Amino acid sequence: MASTKRLVVVDPDLCVGCMSCMFACARRFPEGGLAKSAIHVRSVGGFERGFTVVVCRACPDPPCAKVCPTGALVPRKGGGVILNPNKCIGCGFCREACPFGAIFWDYDENKPVICVHCGYCVDYCPHSVLALEETKR
Repeated sequence: MASTKRLVVVDPDLCVGCMSCMFACARRFPEGGLAKSAIHVRSVGGFERGFTVVVCRACPDPPCAKVCPTGALVPRKGGGVILNPNKCIGCGFCREACPFGAIFWDYDENKPVICVHCGYCVDYCPHSVLALEETKR
C-alpha cells in the first residue's frame, strides 16, 4: 500500500507565535496577508501561557465531508479532505462540523480554507513545531 503524508503538530509547547507557518501557507495564493492561510496560531493567554496551532488533523472519516450537501469535500487518502471549489455552495456546514475548528473561511470566495497537507509550512517553522509524517491509512 502506498503511503501518503499528513501535517502534524509535533510539540505545541515550542510555538512562540511567530506565525511564520501562517505566512508560508498564505503564499500559496498570489496576494498579501493571512486571510487564506489554512493553519492558524492562536494565543492561549499571552506569552505566559503560550500558543496553540490550529490545523486540519486529517481525520480518517472526516465529519466535514459527511455534512457537505454537494460533495465538494472529498476524503483524502491519508485523512482529511480535498475541496472541489466548483461544487462548493458556501453553506459553512463543514466549518461547523470540524471538531477542531480547523476549517477557516475565505470571505472573498465564500468558501472554506482547509489544509491540503502539502507541508510547505514545515520548513518555515523555526522551532520544529510542525512535521510532515508518512501515514498508511
